[in-house]
Formats: sequence, C-alpha cells, structure tokens
Amino acid sequence: MSARREDRGTVSGGFGATLKGLATVFRQVFRADVTEEYPRRIQPPPPRSHIGRHRLNRHEDGLEKCIGCELCAFACPADAIWVVGADNDPEHPVSPGERYAKDYQINYLRCIMCGMCVEACPTRALTLTSAYEMSFLTREDAILTKDQLLEPPAPLGTAPGTEEG
Repeated sequence: MSARREDRGTVSGGFGATLKGLATVFRQVFRADVTEEYPRRIQPPPPRSHIGRHRLNRHEDGLEKCIGCELCAFACPADAIWVVGADNDPEHPVSPGERYAKDYQINYLRCIMCGMCVEACPTRALTLTSAYEMSFLTREDAILTKDQLLEPPAPLGTAPGTEEG
C-alpha cells in the first residue's frame, strides 16, 4: 500500500512540474523579441569603444609613429604580432626615431583583442579601432601586413556577407 502512495506522489508532482513549465513557456511567448538582425541592421558601437581591428598611426607630416621597438610583440600573450625593426635611413626616414618597423604583421587567427599591445606601445603608434567586422576567406587573409594596418579600416556594413560587401 505504501508503494501506491509513492506512485501517486510522483504523478501529482510530475503534473505540477508540467504546469510550472507550461506557465514559463506562455510567459515567454508574449514577450518582445530581443534578437538583433545583424547583417541587415548594423548597430554602431558606442563612440569610445575600441573593440575592433588594430591600426598603425602616422604623424601629421606622414612619418610612421612606429619605431620598431617590438614591445607590442613582447606584450602580446597570444604571440599574434610579428615585428622586424631596422635602422632608419637619415636621408629618407620612415619614422622620426633611429629605427622603424621594416616588417609588421598581426595574425587575427591568434589575436584575442586584449589590447595589451596598445598599452605597451611607447609612441601610441598602435591603436584599436571600432571596426569589428572582420571576415577572411583564407588563412593568409587573416594576417594583416604593415601596409594594410596603416590604412583606415573599412566602414561598418562593408564586410563580406553584408549588403554593401
């Protein structure tokens, strides 16, 4: 007889749990959607956000700010930055210092967007932008070179897969 009472307790308990679950479902059905339609409607990030692609900066006279010190590469915990410094030519300088970055690459397959490289840069040559749309067709495309990093990033909505891209 005690076995029958236990069966009734689990059945009524199961029925109560089912009603509780259905109440949760009905509450959620009538709420407004919070899904963002990302490729169709692009929400710009806040004005001071720095969550996207890196950029190498120049001085007003056109010289590069990067002096090839390689501190950004040493600070990178993911080992995503490759810098080769070289001595600057006094007649045709690339940067105002004694050295410049002969080769500069960032591998975005490794980069974790932590910003440690920006903090380590003594000349503010490297900054993070708010351009977060990055898609690559091949692994080689994910490695941005110095020439690509010196150019400003593409505006939002022009990445492959969006309406303009």
